[in-house]
Amino acid sequence: MDYYTNLGLLHAQRSASNYRYYSEESLEDLKFIENCKQLHIPLDEIKQKLLLRKTTHIEKDELQKQTEQIAKRVEQLNKELCGILPIFNQLDEAEKRTISTHLSDEGKRLIQSLQGLIV
Repeated sequence: MDYYTNLGLLHAQRSASNYRYYSEESLEDLKFIENCKQLHIPLDEIKQKLLLRKTTHIEKDELQKQTEQIAKRVEQLNKELCGILPIFNQLDEAEKRTISTHLSDEGKRLIQSLQGLIV
């Protein structure tokens, strides 16, 4: 957490003995940071997203930038799924079910729709 504090992603209060105390809001921010890291979002983008979450006024340009970043990420993920779809289709039904248990409902629907396009 010190690393994120030093980067300005988290904010801590200091006690008289110089210990850091993190608020509930900071702990929620930490969860958000960890989720973003799992999605391979760079730290500078995470910082922007945290700022957007806390502001009541969103600049149009910043919102457009965030929307474009998300669209690029979705496009990249679609390409990756298309790349692994032929391999997925070679699996037997039991193997497909095992892999599908790790997918969200949206992921399952996406694979089904991609299979429909390839067939």
